[in-house]
Amino acid sequence: MTTANTTGTALLTHGARAEATIDLAALRGNLAALRDRTDGPALMAVVKADAYGHGAVRCAREAVAAGVNWLGTATPEEALALRAAGIGPDQARVLCWLWTPGGPWQQALRAELDISVSGQWALDELLAAVRATGISARVHLKADTGLGRNGCQPREWPELVAQALRAEAEGLIRVVGIWSHFAAADEPGHPSIQAQLDSFSAALAYAESAGARPEVRHFANSPATLLLPQSHYDLVRTGLAMYGLSPVPEVGSPADFGLRPVMALRTRLALVKSVPGGHGVSYGHHYTTPGETTLGLVPVGYADGIPRHASGTGPVQVGGKWRIVAGRVAMDQFVVDLGGDTPEVGEEVLLFGNGEHGGPTAEDWALACGTIAYEIVTRIGARVPRRYLGGSQGTGLLP
Repeated sequence: MTTANTTGTALLTHGARAEATIDLAALRGNLAALRDRTDGPALMAVVKADAYGHGAVRCAREAVAAGVNWLGTATPEEALALRAAGIGPDQARVLCWLWTPGGPWQQALRAELDISVSGQWALDELLAAVRATGISARVHLKADTGLGRNGCQPREWPELVAQALRAEAEGLIRVVGIWSHFAAADEPGHPSIQAQLDSFSAALAYAESAGARPEVRHFANSPATLLLPQSHYDLVRTGLAMYGLSPVPEVGSPADFGLRPVMALRTRLALVKSVPGGHGVSYGHHYTTPGETTLGLVPVGYADGIPRHASGTGPVQVGGKWRIVAGRVAMDQFVVDLGGDTPEVGEEVLLFGNGEHGGPTAEDWALACGTIAYEIVTRIGARVPRRYLGGSQGTGLLP
């Protein structure tokens, strides 16, 4: 059973220790807002890392139902899981880009995945799989335009393009995409932005002059989608923004971009007790009560994905009031100083949500931990069930 508070926000399922609610109506609204900002290019819903902790299959299905026909994953295993869940190639192209030697190339071909290639070794392994299966591959060639991670360096780009086009001429592959990734699109004015735009333009011009005719050219991640229209090309890859979090919090909040956070994390007090002043709290006694007070035990910890770095800084809301983690975050629990208040055991604790009623957000936790909102939502672990609300395919509780 689920109840609601006076603001209409869904509360914890009865008996649940903790729960992440995923607002699929907000997800659809975010996709619509992002479409409005791009005005032309197709949109890729990036669902890597279990959709940034939101649940890859359910979020992918919702995106497809909303008309998105490109999905992005990091690993081939993530992409194959989407196909196994019934998201077929007639519904969405699925691109996977993080390959290692000996990867599941043949399975990827049979599943009709789009495959990113960043170097000759990957093209060689892919071609061996193509010959073994008799299935041609859809390939996206990735250029390293300055990020220095995945992607082909400029000095090696002509050879990779030549080899790929030779394989295309033999009917083994189709070069359907050319792409890259920004290093600092979330830092407006950073000199690397224009340098990368110029490098990508050169890589693209070379490939096209050599005979490449890609279906899609894509460069923009979430911050570039919001801030760099010149990078939109044919397709934009939206990750964090799709889930209603700002990839550029220094520039604007989610609301400033027409976005609404999709995930809320709740638990309930497991114990409330009075303690005297000078009482140590949690491991190492890094917090000592300044006077007689009440402590509330919050039954989630770093095994659930609560950052240990939030010790002494992480905000929660109890009974409409903000409280701060008192002392160390432990594996399964942490404590808040309730300042003498005596809520009932079982009182709801909001760790983060959409912030619309004054509660903490994932960005508040990121600031408290000295990290980014990406990490806060992505790290929420499998011990925390996800409950889906407002979906086009109904609601439901999934582990």
